[in-house]
Amino acid sequence: MKLIGIRLLSLLIGYVFGLFQTSYFMGKAKGIDIRKYGSGNAGTTNTLRVLGTKAGLLVMVVDILKCMAAVWIVRLTFGAAHPDMKYLLCLYAGAGAILGHNYPFYMGFKGGKGIAATGGMILSFHPHFIIVGVVTFFGNFFLTHYVSLGSLLVYAFFMIQMVIEGQLGVFTGATQAILIEMYMITALLTILAYWKHRQNIVRLLHGEERKTYLTKKNKVDVEGKEI
Repeated sequence: MKLIGIRLLSLLIGYVFGLFQTSYFMGKAKGIDIRKYGSGNAGTTNTLRVLGTKAGLLVMVVDILKCMAAVWIVRLTFGAAHPDMKYLLCLYAGAGAILGHNYPFYMGFKGGKGIAATGGMILSFHPHFIIVGVVTFFGNFFLTHYVSLGSLLVYAFFMIQMVIEGQLGVFTGATQAILIEMYMITALLTILAYWKHRQNIVRLLHGEERKTYLTKKNKVDVEGKEI
């Protein structure tokens, strides 16, 4: 199989896994379309606010696992035959899962923001990234309760760490050309995350961003107002 084909197949595998819209199915099980409630986003935070902590945490776990599954399948399928591209192909799988989550074709391409899926990619990509990602997100969450800020910080540190670790030779076997491709994919995912959070960024700058808690005080009604 040509190398370009392996890249596309890895991306496609990820996209298929990303299509499992956990929050949407969770909402349907409760008799609602989660996209018509709260912020209108089909993701963990909105599920937590609309359906409660248990539902929100379940959505987060499944969205993390679906991306991890895609990365693992690609690693097991192509990693041994292409050791120099192992980490690159894992990134393609993760990127595909994020795109599938954010833009599911059967939901009119209206999904979530891909942060839980990103968490799955980071957790399954390389052990060095796990501690930084977990500490960055949850440290920020418990200090500020701004999920959006934690998400943006995770991507910023992921981008920085990717370049540093790459240049230090952590990704064994990867050529400089492959490393540059990895940096480009990471940069595009970072740009996408910041674009998806553009309204959150504006609210953060104006001190108007809504905080999220693991309590019932998150509950909102169909208009997105706290109840």
